[in-house]
Amino acid sequence: MRLCRSPLAATLVFTATLAALASPCFAETSKPIPVNNPPAPQNAFIDLLALMSGHCKTFKVAGRTFACKTVAYAHGDKGRVNFAVAVDDPTDDSHVVSFSGENGKRADDNSYELPIDRMLLNSKDRPRVDGLPVPAEQTSTGLCRQTGNFAARKVTDVTCSATDSEGRRYELLFVSDGTPVSVRRIRQSAPSIQDPFK
Repeated sequence: MRLCRSPLAATLVFTATLAALASPCFAETSKPIPVNNPPAPQNAFIDLLALMSGHCKTFKVAGRTFACKTVAYAHGDKGRVNFAVAVDDPTDDSHVVSFSGENGKRADDNSYELPIDRMLLNSKDRPRVDGLPVPAEQTSTGLCRQTGNFAARKVTDVTCSATDSEGRRYELLFVSDGTPVSVRRIRQSAPSIQDPFK
């Protein structure tokens, strides 16, 4: 069963889900970050979604500090992975920032690393497809580290750091509140993780 029908729909539905889960809280209001990279064509569908409950001890975008509550891990059937942060932005219920990459590696059962090659930036001002905003893509370099294990439904923390092609830095330190991770397998696909224990 496919979750979506258009090439960008998986990303759009994922982004909309995160935006809906973000609780209204305090946050700095935001203006869209200018993006100079055209979006790459996508034809992937989310096949695994893991929602993590907790709070961001650190979340900075281009030097500005934001609050957030929800972080999600999304695995696409073509191997792309996103750690998406639903921003607590009282002026924009579509504000989602995602650290995106491929070829994640698991060093052991409780640690995972994802090299970041782009940031996905979504806001209410983005163009829409099927009524949902399409994230802008910004070429970036960086790394996300996750401590914990989805199979055990327990994640302790997620740390990410990336710098985009315009020199803007993105930083995340998300700490779980201990609530079990909500994992949803949407459809079966080949794994993209490099696991030394297989």
